[in-house]
Amino acid sequence: MSSLFQNSNYIGINLTAILYGVELVVYGTTVHALWTKPKRGRADTFFILFSTTLLILMTILYSTNAAFGEEMWIVHAKYPGGMDAYLAAYVNVWYQTLSSTSPTAANLLGDALMIYRCYVLYNSIYIILFPSLLWLGSFASGVLFLYASGNPHGDFFEGFAQNCGLGYYTTTIFLNFLTTTMIIGRLLWVARYMRKNLGRATSETYVNVIAIIVESALPYTLIGIANLITYGVRSDTNVLFAAMYGMMTGLAPQLIIMRVIKGRAISRRDMTEVLTNSMTFAPGNNGIHEVAISTQYPNHSSTAADTHTTALSIQLQTMSKPPSTIDLLSKV
Repeated sequence: MSSLFQNSNYIGINLTAILYGVELVVYGTTVHALWTKPKRGRADTFFILFSTTLLILMTILYSTNAAFGEEMWIVHAKYPGGMDAYLAAYVNVWYQTLSSTSPTAANLLGDALMIYRCYVLYNSIYIILFPSLLWLGSFASGVLFLYASGNPHGDFFEGFAQNCGLGYYTTTIFLNFLTTTMIIGRLLWVARYMRKNLGRATSETYVNVIAIIVESALPYTLIGIANLITYGVRSDTNVLFAAMYGMMTGLAPQLIIMRVIKGRAISRRDMTEVLTNSMTFAPGNNGIHEVAISTQYPNHSSTAADTHTTALSIQLQTMSKPPSTIDLLSKV
């Protein structure tokens, strides 16, 4: 390994320390919001467990990489042959295998969340069939990669393990790219729809630049592409992008969960209303819009094709500071 590799490794560990700090803040914010809710449901419990699992995996990733760096650069600084010889001798030590396992597991969890978000935004099971197949391929190739790199003669950067890693990264990063593209496309469609019917202020409350970047996990995908390219060409800078990508496997889904908990993310109910409801708008006083939503439901008490109507009245504040939530008042 060249000096470029060691420098990239050092910078990568420091960048993961920064990202780990961000992960701690986001995790704390999310769990605090969930824990202080007056009434918690099963979904809230799931999010707490999911977020805690991601945090544990990211803690393993950062601590093992930091420990290996300390062993290589400080504790065994006088190892015969230098840092490169120490790396070659201990690259598959048990805690380095654990270091590779943690982002792989976090990646599978994060990709599953991304696929679910696609399901929520498109409100269709068929739209996620192909991404789900890719997820299964990512799982299988990830297990093979961990086995190849963790066996006594395996090397993350060389030979069979390197080829397995290339297959794994190609599959999972293509899945990242696919789900990111699908989510961005849907969010732009929703933004256009809301801007046309609810106004620009309301549209920007739910669909803005930050929403698109966070909900689509765009930084996660872009770093993944850089990681795949540098890994494929066997660049010594890959260790830097691999470290950043590993930490983003936990941080990206954690940011999505935080938006969901705070009510900023578009929910399945929102998408159902957008796709099925008929809306009429009438401007009111002081920047308030009265919105009448008419939804027809079958009247099961009658044998005829009669229907009854549930009218929902929505008041949308369209002044300089729009609200973060929409209140639905049901009138039957």
